[in-house]
Amino acid sequence: MSQIPLYPLRFEPIYQYRLWGGRRLAAVLTAPLPGEGPIGEAWVLSDRDDLPSRVADGPLKGWTIAQLLEQFPKYVMGKLAGRFRRFPLLLKFLDAREMLSVQVHPADTHADLLPAGETGKTEAWVVLEAGPESRIYAGLKPGATEATLRQALAAGGVADHLAYFTPKPGDGVFIPAGTVHAMGGGVVVFEVQQNSDVTFRLYDWNHVDAGTGKPRPLQVDQALACINFGECAGGLVTPVVEATEPVECERLFRCEHFQLSRLRGQSPFTVGASGVPRVLVCLEGAGQIEHGGATYAIGKGDVFLLPAVVGACIFQPCSRVNLLEIALPVTE
Repeated sequence: MSQIPLYPLRFEPIYQYRLWGGRRLAAVLTAPLPGEGPIGEAWVLSDRDDLPSRVADGPLKGWTIAQLLEQFPKYVMGKLAGRFRRFPLLLKFLDAREMLSVQVHPADTHADLLPAGETGKTEAWVVLEAGPESRIYAGLKPGATEATLRQALAAGGVADHLAYFTPKPGDGVFIPAGTVHAMGGGVVVFEVQQNSDVTFRLYDWNHVDAGTGKPRPLQVDQALACINFGECAGGLVTPVVEATEPVECERLFRCEHFQLSRLRGQSPFTVGASGVPRVLVCLEGAGQIEHGGATYAIGKGDVFLLPAVVGACIFQPCSRVNLLEIALPVTE
C-alpha cells in the first residue's frame, strides 16, 4: 500500500443532529440528509476518533485521514510532518435555523480546562445564507464583566451584554478562543476551526432537547473562566484583496492556526502549493482539479485535501466558481 500515489482526496460529509438545526444543508451538499429531523452540522474534514472522515473515491476510498497520516505522513503533510499528531483543523457546514447556545471555547493556554489530547478552539465562519431575522453574536459589549454576566444569567438577560450584527452572504466572521459567541435565525455558514470539540455553554435560550425532553447542560463556571474580557479581536472581518487576475483572491482569515482565502472567477487558476497540504471547499459552481495527467471533478459542497506531495495544480472552472482554499501556517 505504501506504493499507492497520493492524489487530490475528496471526503464524504458526516451529518450531525442538532436541536437548533434545519434541513438546508441538503441544498449545500450533494450527499442526502439522513432521516427527517434537524441536521445542524456536516463535518466535512474530521480527524476525530469518534467521527473520522473517509476518502470518497479512488484507490484510497474508505481510508480515514488518520490512516493517511500514519501511512504517508511526509507525503500528506510535507514540511509540517511530525508537527501534528492528527490533522489540526476540523471543517464543517452549519445550518443554524434556531439560535445556537451562547458559548465560549478555551484557548490553548487553558490547559486546566482542556481534556487530555484536546487543544483550544479558535474558529471562523464564512456566511453562505442569511435573512433579516438572522443574528451573529461575537464578543461582549463594552463594560461587561464576570459579575454583570452572572447577574444577567440569573435574570435571563445575557443577550443584552453581547455584541451582535445581522449577517449577509459572503461575510467572514473570526471567533478567536475566549470570545463569547452564538448565531441563529436562519444562518448557514462554513466553519474552519482548530481540531477540538471543547465547548462551554453559558446560556441556551431555554431550549429543550426533543430527544431527551430536558434542557442541555450548561458549563457556566468553565465558560466564564476562559472568556477574554479584554478588547475583542473577533467579529466581522474586512477581506483583503490579494489578486484580481486570473482569479479574484481575497484573504479572509490569517491566524496562527489557519489561513483562508476566497477564490472567485471562471478562468483557469492555480491551487495548492509545493511541500505543504491545502484544502479546497467549493461553495458555488463546479470545475476540475488537474493533477498527474488526471482530472478530479469538484462541485458545490465538495471538500478536497491536496496532499503536500501533490503540490500546485490547475483548477479548471466549468463556470464561475466560488472556492475556499485553506492553508496551515508554516513556521520556519
